[in-house]
Amino acid sequence: MDADLLIAGAGFSGAVAARQLAEAGFRVQIVESRGHIAGNCHTERDPETGILIHRYGPHIFNTNEEQVWNWIRQFGEFGLYINRVKACTDRGIFSFPLNLHTLNQFFGKQMTPSEAKAFVGALGDSSIQTPANFEEQALATVGPDLYEAFFKGYTLKQWGVDPTELPASLLKRLPIRFNYDDCFYEKTCMGIPKEGYTRIVERILDHPKITVALNTPFEHRMLDAVKHGIFTGPIDAYFGYCEGRLGYRTVYWERTDGTGDAQGCAVMNYPTLSVPFTRIHEHKHFAPWETHQRTVTFTEYSKETEEGDEPFYPKRLAADKRILTRYLARARDLPNVTFLGRLGTYRYLDMDVTILEALKASERLIPRLR
Repeated sequence: MDADLLIAGAGFSGAVAARQLAEAGFRVQIVESRGHIAGNCHTERDPETGILIHRYGPHIFNTNEEQVWNWIRQFGEFGLYINRVKACTDRGIFSFPLNLHTLNQFFGKQMTPSEAKAFVGALGDSSIQTPANFEEQALATVGPDLYEAFFKGYTLKQWGVDPTELPASLLKRLPIRFNYDDCFYEKTCMGIPKEGYTRIVERILDHPKITVALNTPFEHRMLDAVKHGIFTGPIDAYFGYCEGRLGYRTVYWERTDGTGDAQGCAVMNYPTLSVPFTRIHEHKHFAPWETHQRTVTFTEYSKETEEGDEPFYPKRLAADKRILTRYLARARDLPNVTFLGRLGTYRYLDMDVTILEALKASERLIPRLR
């Protein structure tokens, strides 16, 4: 292999690290098991409708990290996209996450911000001083009515376990706003690439010292010919599952074609347990700067990851964390291999964190490899 480094995976983690290392003068070989780059952020034009499809579910770039925002925009123009999610419940359709409009609509009131804050504070279970899990966090924060309507069913469908088995930190990712701000994210920078994420990654990888081999699974023997390896696949797979398999949820979709506007928004959540799916995406709404007469929606279902499935969301239950500890100990004994990304570190990472960690990891590697 005519390279200094081998990177397994051509998603954002692998691509960003490859670019930084190539610009430092190292020859980088990337192997990617799929037939395309950009990982789960892969986007492509639908040949029938011309709509830009997020093949593995919607990805909205959002960050407070100015370094990351400036870095990624070197490789493509981002169109402003405000993520306004709706939730279809038994009591109607509401803005989500919870905000002042949602609260007034749900309870049939006309509260001011201060009145709503006091009202929701009284809904919470004050006897739960230190929430031990997702359900306790929800009951302590918003009380049973909002929990049942917006969180419990969705969580059961998404994760496949009782909310009492999930960490309280999962709910802390979702804000409660006492104003009429209905943007899903509380970030200073957000948008979607006008030409799609795959085009962004293609430009990141456009460097004379970077070579990409698609449809090429990683093999350990590949590391014999290079100074260092970067692995962005599942950490348990790297070690042949010798300590056991880590738990993941995966998702799949059912496509529906139509004309006009199917649901009036990009993302509609379905938190009700009687509905088997979690949400519906209408992809043309992810590019409000484009006009399309036809439309495509994808109904999303969640399930356990089985052999042959793409792992999406690390479950990180208590048993998973015990297994992960053993894999991390094994990883520390490999000075010539770096594990990056959501799968490589078994953590839920947003795109901006993925990029930032890849930038920092490559910065640390450069002096070591010289």
